[in-house]
This record gives sequence, C-alpha cells and structure tokens, in this order.
Amino acid sequence: MRIRQRTAVLLGLVLLTLPASGSAHSSPAINPLCTGETAQYDPGNGENIVVPPGYTVSVFARDLNFPTGIAFRGTGEHFRVYVLESGHGLPSKCNDETAWPGGEFAPDNPFTPDILVFDRHGDKVAGPLAKPTADGDGFQPHGPAIDIAFEPTAAGGKGDWEGGEGARLFATDSNQATHGGGQNNSSRIVIVNPGSGHVTPFITGLPTGDHPTEQLAFKDGYIYWSQGSTTNSGVVGRDNNNGLNQWDIPCQDITLSGNAFDSGGGVMTSGYAPFGTRRATVKAFQDATHPGVCDGAILRARLDAGNPEDTIQPFSWGYRNGYAIRFAPLNHALQGGLLVGEDGADERGARPSNNGPDMLDLAQMNPDGTPDYHGWPDRYGFLPASQAVFNPIGGPGDDACPTTTTGTPAEIACLTAHHDIPIGDVLAFPPQQITAPLAVEAADSSFTGIDFVPGSFAGGPVLPGAALYTLEGDFGFSAANSSGPNEVGHEVKLVNFSAPGQPLELKITRFAHNDTNEQVFVRTDGKIHGFNRPTNVRFGPDGCAYVVDYGVVRDFGQSDPDAKFKVDGDGPLVQIPGTGVIWKICRK
Repeated sequence: MRIRQRTAVLLGLVLLTLPASGSAHSSPAINPLCTGETAQYDPGNGENIVVPPGYTVSVFARDLNFPTGIAFRGTGEHFRVYVLESGHGLPSKCNDETAWPGGEFAPDNPFTPDILVFDRHGDKVAGPLAKPTADGDGFQPHGPAIDIAFEPTAAGGKGDWEGGEGARLFATDSNQATHGGGQNNSSRIVIVNPGSGHVTPFITGLPTGDHPTEQLAFKDGYIYWSQGSTTNSGVVGRDNNNGLNQWDIPCQDITLSGNAFDSGGGVMTSGYAPFGTRRATVKAFQDATHPGVCDGAILRARLDAGNPEDTIQPFSWGYRNGYAIRFAPLNHALQGGLLVGEDGADERGARPSNNGPDMLDLAQMNPDGTPDYHGWPDRYGFLPASQAVFNPIGGPGDDACPTTTTGTPAEIACLTAHHDIPIGDVLAFPPQQITAPLAVEAADSSFTGIDFVPGSFAGGPVLPGAALYTLEGDFGFSAANSSGPNEVGHEVKLVNFSAPGQPLELKITRFAHNDTNEQVFVRTDGKIHGFNRPTNVRFGPDGCAYVVDYGVVRDFGQSDPDAKFKVDGDGPLVQIPGTGVIWKICRK
C-alpha cells in the first residue's frame, strides 16, 4: 500500500470513524496498543459497494491485519488463495510491534507480517506462515511486507496464479517500520515455502526509506519489482526519520541544479545526498549495495541466476513511487508493456508539494538496454514541479514551516522566505528525454494495484483487454482532493483501451465504489458495508476480481481536521488491526 509513507485517514470516509455508540449491534474495532483508538467496522457482505449491472460483490475473507498482497495457486475449481498481511507499515507509537506482549516474535502479533491461506470458499486452511522468528526463519519483524506472487511455470500455463505445484512463491519485505532508524537497505525479495512458511532470501540490500521494495511481476525469465523512492520529493528531510534515512540513488548519471532545500535550523540539503549535504553530480548507482540498484524505478533480475543480485538492471525510472505494476497481454494495445500506477509527492519534508497528481505510466526499456525516464523529481505528470499549481500551502509535515493551518498569509510568507515557493528543481537537466504519463489521477488518490481482466470478466462497461486499478485514498498531508462523494480514492476504477493496432486511447471510469447517498447512511445505522483502503486487485482462477482492503488507518489531519489524534496525543497513522477485508467481484 503506498507504504510509501503517505499516511492515512481512519478511512477518509467519515462514517467509518464514528464512535461505538453509532450502532447497537456491533462493537468498535480497537487498536490494542492504544485502546482509545477505535473505529466502526462492519463489512457486512459489501451491501454498500456499487458495481455495474451484471456484477456481484461479496466478502471473501474479513477481520485481517493490514493485507496488501494476494496470490493464487491452482486452476479452475481447485485453487487456494494466499493473503499477505503486511505488519507495521505506518509510523505511530500505536503500531509498534516491539510493544506487543511477547515482543516482535510473538506468534499472535498483528503488527508483524505473515501469510494466511484460504480455500476457494474463503475458509482459512493454513497460516499464519512466515511469521518472524528470533532465528530469522520468517519475514523481517519490523515490516512492512508488501507483495506475494507465484512465478509462472511451464506446467502451470499463462499466469502467475497458475503456477503449478512446483512454482516458487516470491514476496517482498523490509525492516522499514516507518521510520525508527537503522533500516536503510533492509528491503528484500524472498522465496517463501508455501507449505512450511520457511523464508529464503533471493535478493537483499535493496533501498528502504519512505518506500521499500514493493510489487512483483514476471516476464521472459525475469522478476520485476517496483522500487519506490527513499524520499518524498528527491531530498532527505526531517520527515525521513529526522534526516537519518537514506537518500535516493539515481539509475543514470545526473547533474544537480545547485539548489539546496531548507529543513530549518540551518540545515540545507541537495537532492540525491545525505541530510545536510550538498552534491554537484551523482553517478548512476552511487551508494547502492549492488550494481544496477537504484530507486524511484522498476528493476529486474534473472530468475534462473545462481546469484540474482549480479543480474539486477533498471528497466524504467523517474518515478516517485511506481507502486502498482502489471504486464499487459501481448495481444493488447499496450503490446505486452508494463503498466505502472505511480503515487505523487506529498506536502511534507524539505521540498513540500501540494496537488501532485498520481500517474498511470507505460514503462519501456530503451532499445539500447537503458531504462526510459519519467521525469521525477522535477516533473509532476505533464507539468514541471515549479508550476504554481504545485506550490505548498502549509501543513504539519513541512520542515521549515510546520503548521496546522494552511494558506494563511503568514504561512505563505514563511514558505516563500525559505524558498519552498516556487518548488526548486533538483536536477540541472533531465538525464534523457522524459516519457509522459498515459493518464493522471487526482492528487492523493493513491494507486495501489492493477490487473488486466480475463475474457470471462468482460461485459457491459468492461471491454476485452480492460484493466481494473485500486485507489487507496489520501492520507491527510494536504486537504482532500474534493469534498464528500466527489473525493477520488477508496475505490476501484476501470480503464478500457483501444483495440490492438489502433491509436492508443484510454477511457477511465469508476467501477466499484461506496454508495455515499444519505439514505444508505440511515439504512446502515451509521456504518458503510464497504471499502476502507483498497490496496491491491488480482484476478483469480475463477475469473473473479479479488480486491485487497488494508482496513482502517488514522488521518494525518489535513483531510480530516477533526482527526482524533489532535486531542488524545496518540499521533497520526494509527492502524486498527482486524479491519482488513478481501472483497470478491464476479461477473454474473
């Protein structure tokens, strides 16, 4: 989930944050480490999720701890569903896995990662698997783990869910535990034994800052992964564990602009440099643990290599956080290309930004084997970051001018005095021509998952070759991207593409979202039987879309000014265990 450090709302949909008195028929969900932090939680059977005629929605699994990944093993009527629970993904004292009774290695700790296994009916048949242990035979304890996927095999057929009995189960994990310090380069790709849960490292020493190693994809003997930027906007600030976390690593040689960015207290930092340090040029892969490793990128390595770390290559770069990745079919308008859902910059740190859009990109390696470039950190969508539309307006996450007010003359004067307005360039010039996005989404809508529909799912508004993508919703560093039911996020969207061989055209519309009609609010006793934070979508062997819902998280305060942390002192981004759901959307 954009664990990306983008932070959160106790949903961003007000009715899921009502006190327990909102319903006489259910108890509130509670954060067990901060018992005053509660939320209404009752997914029902998805009665308030609106889908097009011809489709049905239901609950496949509920009461999960922060799920972010899902994978399938088997075909037809005989398959199992593997769900990754991610653990500690957001910074709050209430999410501290080390404070759990029994510590970070307790088998019932909801703030450490694991995998649960379900049959096709949604009954749990195994797990938790790969729970962290003191001897290291499991995921890293401090989290988050982000994704799981079975590699394709000749025995299985077309997709990673048809992996066949011998297919390896890959996962990504880290010790990011946003952001206690000491987790730099802790991200990994690992192989999990799907029976025993034993974890074997595959690639280690990957960058870890704001964004760890994230989603996985496979093609032509390579494993691909999204490697998010280690910072919010190319510069280490106080939002990066007070400057202790690692700086970004470029995929090509770069020349910096000469700008340094103000964290207050006399600390000035250039892009791609340690906190309080200025650089003029940076070599490709400088400060990485392995050749070929960089961030803000899509990386790949050979699946069949004896030492896969020696085969790492950047495939595409220039993303803030190209979190969601999925290859299109070969007989598609994208011609088998890699579709990337990129999450834009927040208003926080030493180079705060407002209104930074989220993007839908097509990643394509250049013919000479170099990665193509998508413009971050100096391009937001189709526009330079210096455009006035992206000017910060003030917020609690800003380094030089932190405030709980926004847009006041005093706040704008402070931002201007510290040279946060206009936003300065990090680079002197781009390392190559910039590849523009295919489309943009609303600021802070938050891409979290993409999958292409099987033929059996097409019908009505869903054309052959379409894709669904999940939007997690905003995290409160800036004001909401709209008001009430018009806010973009907490939903699933549909993108239809032109036919192969025709000029590329995308048509995007809502596909599944919560009904926010007042009549629904009354009918459900103040609860929505629907989405909190959709963090992934994958099609299963049965042709249905499985939507992974992370559950309830506390807002940082700008989207929900009444966020409870302002009065009880627990802090923002409080995770509520046991509120994750797997939703199932099927064609009738």
